[in-house]
Amino acid sequence: MSQLSSNTLHLFRSFGGSIIISILALVFVYVYLGWQAALVTLALMVIEVTFSFDNAIVNAKVLNTMSAFWQHIFMTIGILIAVFGMRIVFPIVVVMFSAGLPWGEVLNLALNNPDAYAKAIHGAHTSIASFGAMFLLMLALHFLFDKERHVHWLSFIERPMQKIGHWWLPMTVCAGILAIVSSLPFNQHPKDTLVAGIIGIVTYLAVSGLSAFFTKQHAKSEKLAGKKLLKTGMAGFSAFLYLEVLDASFSLDGVIGAFAVTQNVILIAVGLGVGAVWVRSMTLYMVRHKVLHAYPYIEHGAHYTIGILAMVLILSLFFSIPEAIAGGVGVCIIVASIIASKKANKETIVI
Repeated sequence: MSQLSSNTLHLFRSFGGSIIISILALVFVYVYLGWQAALVTLALMVIEVTFSFDNAIVNAKVLNTMSAFWQHIFMTIGILIAVFGMRIVFPIVVVMFSAGLPWGEVLNLALNNPDAYAKAIHGAHTSIASFGAMFLLMLALHFLFDKERHVHWLSFIERPMQKIGHWWLPMTVCAGILAIVSSLPFNQHPKDTLVAGIIGIVTYLAVSGLSAFFTKQHAKSEKLAGKKLLKTGMAGFSAFLYLEVLDASFSLDGVIGAFAVTQNVILIAVGLGVGAVWVRSMTLYMVRHKVLHAYPYIEHGAHYTIGILAMVLILSLFFSIPEAIAGGVGVCIIVASIIASKKANKETIVI
């Protein structure tokens, strides 16, 4: 009984805030917009959580190296950036630049003419998809080409890629794919594809490079101290910045796909915003309970899912692909990595 109570306490500690926020948000929508709007909001919450599970896994890996202070910053200020920055401000900024409209007019469209706003968002899909695809593909390839990694899940894929791995390979592969996609004769927006893709690659290189630099500086401090230290100062800040850009890339397709569910920007902001809070809670739970250590292949599953999501974003430049496909495949891969991890743990115990 005490063990059950302890587990319940741990779950509530990690997810209690998300549960309360979800209930309050649904009550708010129900009171002001009705039960149908509340159902739509609930659907958006579920979609965001389901499709962002891989985001939480990658977040947990980085967050596990950060000090308690920066973990707290990520769970507080980071949530504000994720909710208000990516789910509210970001779509408005995208429409501003893509449609050449001033902030006030775009805001007016968002609140009073959601159909026109959704059309403007879809008009910016090429730039958004190209940027997100290149950033996420860089992340996936960086993991697969990493020679320092010792744990392998799908060895027939990972070992050959590690053998040829060099720091410049992810950038070269992404640049090659971007050049091909941009030059395809049926690409109606080659310039937008190329420019946004280059920005995605450069953004990844800048943020990951900054993080690597301060991590090395922090490693020197660890060596002098004679023990492993969690990232603080500029090392912690660079890790925080990396997580925020990563979250932005993950949420790109969610913001676009939400308009396939509803044209109401208020419901989109509430549904995806609350979903983002749940992703933060899942991340914190994984860190506190050392889920990545207990499931050695779950990180692999997340990066394979990221790679697939990147390819889906590239294909979405030419075809209409339901979000359920990317989300469903991603969930299947992550579940498979969890099952494989449990099997590996049992075999280790038997040995």
